[in-house]
Amino acid sequence: MEHKSDDHVNNQKRILGEFIKSQRKLARLSLRELAERTNISNPYLSQIERGLHEPSIRILKSISNALNVSFGSLLSQLGHAEDSSAFVKETNHSQVETAIYSDPRLSQYHKEVLVASYKTFISTSESSESLHRKHHEPKPANKKIKGKIR
Repeated sequence: MEHKSDDHVNNQKRILGEFIKSQRKLARLSLRELAERTNISNPYLSQIERGLHEPSIRILKSISNALNVSFGSLLSQLGHAEDSSAFVKETNHSQVETAIYSDPRLSQYHKEVLVASYKTFISTSESSESLHRKHHEPKPANKKIKGKIR
């Protein structure tokens, strides 16, 4: 028979695993690709995503780097962070991110997924705008200056 604290820990591991999996999918990475980027075995990553293991700090740092997700957001999934308002204070968020983190109707998991999606859309948009500008900038005219040669 499990105690309430065991249920709480198992729930946190499950939430962390779901969060990592959602971030991996947002990054369009397979489990194998994430394993290669983190130097963590494919089976162990799979177990983390399914909430079967609570990874060490070293493993979490490796996953956060590979997924380009803040280390604090991963810790918060395990309940090690105070609350989401701490993230708003300690980092420089856009108004959209601040609004998401400040909304009490959203769980921490949902906040992180929304912010990650927002960042993906922004970076995709900025990349396509840059590419669009590069291809549509007027090319400088190659005018030869005609003059009298003396």
